[in-house]
Amino acid sequence: MKVRGQHYRTIWPDEAENRVIRLIDQRFLPHRFVIEEVRTVDEMAAAIREMHVRGAGLIGAAAGYGMYLATFEGDLVAAAEKLKATRPTAVNLAWAIEKQLKAIGDQTNTEERRRTAFSTANQIADEDAEFCRRIGEHGVELIRRLSEKKGGAPVNVLTHCNAGWLAFVDHGSATAPIYAAYDAGIPVHVWVDETRPRSQGSKLTAWELGEHGVAHTVIADNAGGHLMQHGKVDAVIVGTDRTTYTGDVANKIGTYLKALAAKDNAVPFYVALPSSSFDWNIRDGLKEIPIEERGSEEVNYADGWHDGVHVEVRVSPENSGAANFGFDVTPRGLVTGLITERGICEANEQSILGLFPEHRR
Repeated sequence: MKVRGQHYRTIWPDEAENRVIRLIDQRFLPHRFVIEEVRTVDEMAAAIREMHVRGAGLIGAAAGYGMYLATFEGDLVAAAEKLKATRPTAVNLAWAIEKQLKAIGDQTNTEERRRTAFSTANQIADEDAEFCRRIGEHGVELIRRLSEKKGGAPVNVLTHCNAGWLAFVDHGSATAPIYAAYDAGIPVHVWVDETRPRSQGSKLTAWELGEHGVAHTVIADNAGGHLMQHGKVDAVIVGTDRTTYTGDVANKIGTYLKALAAKDNAVPFYVALPSSSFDWNIRDGLKEIPIEERGSEEVNYADGWHDGVHVEVRVSPENSGAANFGFDVTPRGLVTGLITERGICEANEQSILGLFPEHRR
């Protein structure tokens, strides 16, 4: 996508120095656009763990490039374990690492392993961008039909957290249909949940929508139900960090509440995801998907920019504890449909495997 008119991916290899991976450091957005250079497995692990990069697809791509960097250091198994330990919920992380290990296999020649790892990392990144583009092609038809139903009035989409191009290599998942609609001249407006505690909606989704020219409004996390009750939301589209092959969806904490409100108000609730975000080994999302618990400081403190300086302030009492669950699980029965690179399906085992028959057992 474009930043100030120039096309960027979220992560890419440096053309001049093949041991350098460049990425957009999202900690500084929306007020500063910073590109970080990563040279080691430890640096890539830190970038994933400390959320310089975040989002299911981008985490997978970063892990793929991390395994490429591991070929300069020698111990691929240790590197794989280090990278896997950074974020437990997003299935793309382990998927990309296993894809690298399988591609490298038993190769012992250092240069051959390096070439294979580099090619595989680029393939993971390119596939992520292409699959998200296709998600846009399929999802735009949903927005087009809503627009026709409204007589050409703007379609109001509500989204939660950031499942935009910043969460992937390009295009995004939940935002791909929105960008495709905007580019096709379909009037669209996005309600952007702020998404506490890290505010990925107000910081990231709002920024990238603005860069693309898409009309949007930032709202407090708990405003979505009110908007749905008053007919101001035509559809909810969110992303996912892990979805079971039976249709249960893990996404940023608060997604489940949006799905409940959508169900109560007959608002369609869609989840957009590339197939790399499916977990083909898990049936019951509530029981089996690991939910990341992050540090209490993210809840106790808020950060932002004042007079060009990044500041952090405490918002809760000094003696109050805080729990910080990063994700929740939305049961399949609350999901209208899944938008994938192969098309749109229902959130159930039969429909999902109908699109992806190679995963039938």
